[in-house]
Amino acid sequence: MTKKRSGFFLFILLLSSISGFIDANAHSMFNSAESFEAGYRVQVATAPEFPQIEEPSQFLVKVTKGFEYKDVDRFTMGMRIFFNGQQVDTIPPTSIEGSHWDFDYVWRTQGNHIVKIDLYDMEGRDGIITYTFNMGTQSPFGIIFFSSIIVGALVLMGIMIYIYLPTMFKKPKH
Repeated sequence: MTKKRSGFFLFILLLSSISGFIDANAHSMFNSAESFEAGYRVQVATAPEFPQIEEPSQFLVKVTKGFEYKDVDRFTMGMRIFFNGQQVDTIPPTSIEGSHWDFDYVWRTQGNHIVKIDLYDMEGRDGIITYTFNMGTQSPFGIIFFSSIIVGALVLMGIMIYIYLPTMFKKPKH
């Protein structure tokens, strides 16, 4: 009975660790948000999820129309980035063909930033529609935190294998 239970536990442990190697996102990215204003929905995210200071990252922006989330054909958008209540950067209005805009950006300061996205002259609306998002950056020491979590999980798996693997191969005493 113990051998079957140990085998089952090892099988579950291996099955759960294999799923960690598959590239899938079951949740939205941590540093992402969306907002619906004036009939348009704007989604924004960063890649990597936690941008590092003074290293290139990407802004990922998508614009859709209505509650059906229909992709727009084109849009004009600009951004203003604030830190501690002061504007630290501006991305001038840019015309984009399609509904996606991905561009490189380098964050200069660590902490929470307010990103104001301005959508210009959309179909059926004159003027500017402004969306406000919170975006965070990570200090260079953030990688140490993630690494320590991974090392802890690997050590736990090693201990479990060390405990249960020998009992599976032990010959029963008759």
